[in-house]
Amino acid sequence: MFGLEKPAGQQKLGGSGGFPSMASVGDFNVLSSSIPATKVELSVSCRNLLDRDTFSKSDPICVLYTQAIGNKEWREFGRTEVIDNTLNPDFVRKFIMDYFFEERENLRFDFYDVDSKSPNLSKHDFLGQMFCTLGEIVGSQGSRLEKPIVGIPGKKCGTVIVTAEELGCCRDSVLMQFCANKLDKKDFFGKSDPFLVFHRSNEDGSFTICHKTEVVKNTLNPVWQAFKISVRALCNGDYDRTIKVEVYDWDRDGSHDFIGEFTTSYRELSRGQSQFNVYEVINPKKKGKKKKYINSGTVTLLSFLIETEVSFLDYIKGGTQINFTVAIDFTASNGNPSQPTSLHYMNPYQLNAYGMALKAVGEIIQDYDSDKMFPALGFGARLPPDGRVSHEFALNGNPQNPYCHGIEGVMEAYYRSLKSVQLYGPTNFAPVINHVARYAASVKDGSQYFVLLIITDGVISDMAQTKESIVNASKLPMSIIIVGVGPAEFDAMEELDGDVVRISSRGKFAERDIVQFVPFRDYIDRSGNHVLSMARLAKDVLAEIPDQFLSYMRVRGIKPSPAPPPYTPPIHVLQTQI
Repeated sequence: MFGLEKPAGQQKLGGSGGFPSMASVGDFNVLSSSIPATKVELSVSCRNLLDRDTFSKSDPICVLYTQAIGNKEWREFGRTEVIDNTLNPDFVRKFIMDYFFEERENLRFDFYDVDSKSPNLSKHDFLGQMFCTLGEIVGSQGSRLEKPIVGIPGKKCGTVIVTAEELGCCRDSVLMQFCANKLDKKDFFGKSDPFLVFHRSNEDGSFTICHKTEVVKNTLNPVWQAFKISVRALCNGDYDRTIKVEVYDWDRDGSHDFIGEFTTSYRELSRGQSQFNVYEVINPKKKGKKKKYINSGTVTLLSFLIETEVSFLDYIKGGTQINFTVAIDFTASNGNPSQPTSLHYMNPYQLNAYGMALKAVGEIIQDYDSDKMFPALGFGARLPPDGRVSHEFALNGNPQNPYCHGIEGVMEAYYRSLKSVQLYGPTNFAPVINHVARYAASVKDGSQYFVLLIITDGVISDMAQTKESIVNASKLPMSIIIVGVGPAEFDAMEELDGDVVRISSRGKFAERDIVQFVPFRDYIDRSGNHVLSMARLAKDVLAEIPDQFLSYMRVRGIKPSPAPPPYTPPIHVLQTQI
């Protein structure tokens, strides 16, 4: 298939010999960054294309381009086949792409009428193009996007229909159990304390650690507990990719002794318990030195069970909407908006930090909200005409209807508010969190999920109330993103994030982690390339949302709604390759 793999982030492990401290050996958790994104398959159909051939109909081909984040350069990703003599092609060849919720992937579909065997596109007639994001396709109802083809002035170029389908292998997990027999004795006084380490191979031949079993003490014939791992983590969905398994003897000081290793693949393991899944554990050093060396023991697969997980995309495809709300800090500590030193400074040539953070996160989330209407709130300002202080006011000045159209509408309302309200204080988060929680509490059936983006300059005044609001909100279908702008210390925000210690209020702990905090200053690109730095900001704040979303749905036992019936276009048989 087409497509360039994005390199999976490498797992970095401290400690000796590439292992973390062995206290964590049993509960080792793969960092999510080392697991590639899910893969989606894009199918393309067109209706009523331009007819460029005099005596017959056009012979269309579709060429897909993706855009690099930094330099905005378009690169060809792949081509479909050519279909002869039709203005309504349903292309058979698919595009398979990596999908990350937290990244904005710009796409361009170009259409040509093929007139010769030449692969050079300039030799063929251009039929128009369509621009969209991968999120727009996935976020459309039934993950089916229909848009007009544009690009030839004064002509109707027809429509294109792009459908996204998540690839099945990405959502399978396997439950496996192993035992070993007659492993080498490594300890002077007792028997060995063996554990297994699993690695998947990468495209370049290197290996990435993906699972570690618990240690079974003082035995040469261990039976390890069954463990569950996603097929993506185990082999990136490639059933024939090498999986390397190493056997170690655990030592308290972290200098674990290597017993031996073997290789296998998902396809081999999927045969289940059989003579094919008994592996000789080989120690290459010993094998090289000793002529009579046979092996260092054997490892046997006891069971192999495939489970299909429901995914974030199943819910989106089934119609779950993500509702995005913005809350902006209008406290006096931000500085006078008319001064260049202010965090709210309205520079005619460049977005301020508030504007940049809002745009970076909003432009990605808006693809998952069908009506593109976003409530935008402010807190910590004195409002006209009477100067009362408010901690949840509508940026558009309409408390009955605080919705703005699109991210651009939110930006306009933000700039208008700066001109009409007086920055004041204190910095209270609880009112805006409770505002969104009221909406979230009214739809707990899985049809909607709420994301609140709070942008603030920092020092929070109502810590106790905010903690209580977050603990209560953790039972609701919502997540909170906090972006801290400016030079303040953000210790309190780190506490709200709850990554290290789960947040609690009055002895009650949050049901799940729903807050993600990042300081904006960590993303300011010294070279002035804001495009890349804002893409990194969006990636970091949004990366946790799909898991937070799934944890809510699982705890509540909410299954995805069935997707609307797929679009089945009429079949055209004639095809030629280019």
